[in-house]
Amino acid sequence: MNIAKVFNKNTLGNFTWKIVRGILIIGLSFLILYPFLIKISGSIMAYQDIYDAAVNWIPRNFTLDHYRVAWDSMKFPSALINSLTLTVLVTFLQVISCTVIGYGFGRFDFKGKNLLFILVLLTLIVPPQLIMIPMYLNFRFFELFGIFGEGGINLIGTYWPFVLTGLTGMGLKNGLYIYIMRQFFKGMPDTLEEAAYVDGAGSLRTFLQIMLPGALPAIVIIFIFSFVWQWNDVFYLNLYIRNVSGYLSHELQNFAFRYLQDSGYAYSWSIITLLENAGMILFMSPLILMFAFMQRYFIESVERTGIVG
Repeated sequence: MNIAKVFNKNTLGNFTWKIVRGILIIGLSFLILYPFLIKISGSIMAYQDIYDAAVNWIPRNFTLDHYRVAWDSMKFPSALINSLTLTVLVTFLQVISCTVIGYGFGRFDFKGKNLLFILVLLTLIVPPQLIMIPMYLNFRFFELFGIFGEGGINLIGTYWPFVLTGLTGMGLKNGLYIYIMRQFFKGMPDTLEEAAYVDGAGSLRTFLQIMLPGALPAIVIIFIFSFVWQWNDVFYLNLYIRNVSGYLSHELQNFAFRYLQDSGYAYSWSIITLLENAGMILFMSPLILMFAFMQRYFIESVERTGIVG
């Protein structure tokens, strides 16, 4: 009889927890998806539906004209190629540099290690606006310890500022990626390295053949993070690239106003909102496709690295 009571209590408790957990998951999912659903609804809504009080989510006059306008005004194919080229290049460079730096912090002991790691973490705290002018002048008059002569060379307007900052671990959010790789390598068992050293492998071979394959989950994490942040970046793009009109993050900001001026429409925030909704969906589509193909690897990587929140 007591066993039956305990069983009933446990069953009731498990059932109650499942209901609470389901409500929490549905609520959090709705909070995350609500802005995205609003954008989709607004992107297929005709102008006349804006002033129809009966229209809330589902438009009465379905249209894809906003996508056509956004596609043409944003010069989407060429801007997509430019943005993908820059983002993929920077992402791969950041993954390579942050993996190597994180391995050094996680597996080697050297003088000043803790101080250097604190400086790495400080890069996450210092706002980029605070060092904007020195960064710009550094690449505007890039001299590399006087190698390029007095006055240096001008790297502004090229990909070189992104390449150099990515290779040296000083790119966008690189402090976070280094921290993730350092924690992952630090948690790997010492026996892996010891066995490789016993077999005659050097430090480089041990890193490439033994430690690096085991760090694939963390690499996937920083690859996705780096890709998303670089894709959404506007600050560094405006700082280093003179002509930013060929990139999606910049085109998204101006195409609606430009379309109204060129077409002769009356200035209206409602029309601008509908056009920008379609532009935002186009802008997010590569990220959505990437996550759709990589979500399994992303979830597995989060579970294996222990990253939560």
